[in-house]
Amino acid sequence: YGKVAELRYGTIADLEKKLKHESEELNKIQKNSKMLKEEVDSEDIAEVIAKWTGIPVNKMLESERSKLIKLEDELHKRVVGQDEAVSAVANAIRRSRAGLQDVARPIGSFIFIGTTGVGKTELARALAEYLFNDEHAMIRIDMSEYMEKHSVSRLVGAPPGYIGYEEGGQLTEAVRRRPYSVVLLDEIEKAHPDVFNILLQVLDDGRLTDNQGRTVDFKNTIIIMTSNLGSHLFQERFNDFNEDNFEEILAELRVKLSDLLRKTIRPEFLNRIDEVVLFKPLLKGELKNIIEIQLQRVGKLLADKNIDLVVKDEVKDFLLSIGSDITYGARPLKRTIQRHLINPLSTELLM
Repeated sequence: YGKVAELRYGTIADLEKKLKHESEELNKIQKNSKMLKEEVDSEDIAEVIAKWTGIPVNKMLESERSKLIKLEDELHKRVVGQDEAVSAVANAIRRSRAGLQDVARPIGSFIFIGTTGVGKTELARALAEYLFNDEHAMIRIDMSEYMEKHSVSRLVGAPPGYIGYEEGGQLTEAVRRRPYSVVLLDEIEKAHPDVFNILLQVLDDGRLTDNQGRTVDFKNTIIIMTSNLGSHLFQERFNDFNEDNFEEILAELRVKLSDLLRKTIRPEFLNRIDEVVLFKPLLKGELKNIIEIQLQRVGKLLADKNIDLVVKDEVKDFLLSIGSDITYGARPLKRTIQRHLINPLSTELLM
């Protein structure tokens, strides 16, 4: 009986007091910071709608006005040496969003002309990341696959009875699934003339009907067509470029490229484009800035592994000296960084 009394009036009583005290403390905590929200706010609504529509949460919450005002600054963080191109794109997009352009058309439509490796695709990616909060919000289609007349129908889908009818069109289905996106049409000059008839409808009406009769809305897309047209004109003058005569040679090339473009692409199509943007070759100073951007990206990846990356100026100069090539732009530079920095780092990390 003594043991029972000890448990009943001693141990159990103490535990009951402790339980009561802990319950009171828990109630206080739950009152101050509730685990379940009693009110639905704008962030909750945006998150649910984002899952349904594929429209990023930040896109709905952040003021679009503030995004458009800061557009150039954000694009310059990724695109180096193309101030004129960045400004032209930013101004065209602001015109559209300010209501000074037909609301039935896409947000913007551009032709990017320039040699390889100068930032045409990078600018498209930067636009997708900043405006739609996702670098992968970019639909990329290689127009060299649409050189033949019979291949054109693949953009909107094969006719009934043909193979691929159920799959939908490569362009229409991609935009239908992701209505907020950058549509990148690579090497547009290689496309069959019938492709331009399809694109004219997109540029005019902001919509396209696919093979199953569904109307696909392009009003929230940015259409970018890239072209290497006139690359031979740049290559003929590469050895003449220097800091002093750069703008003068560029002005001459601009006139020749404009004539070449008018001979290659129908005038009624060009008239519907917001801007034809010339991407100039990258000089050594600009390639040095690209090295900094590339090294920052490597540094971020290493930071996730709690490793600090410090690169001396001599190393940067070495990378620039063996990786710079005005003919091919930034591409050889990226390969040089990969070969001389990233590959040895990968080996060290795995050892």
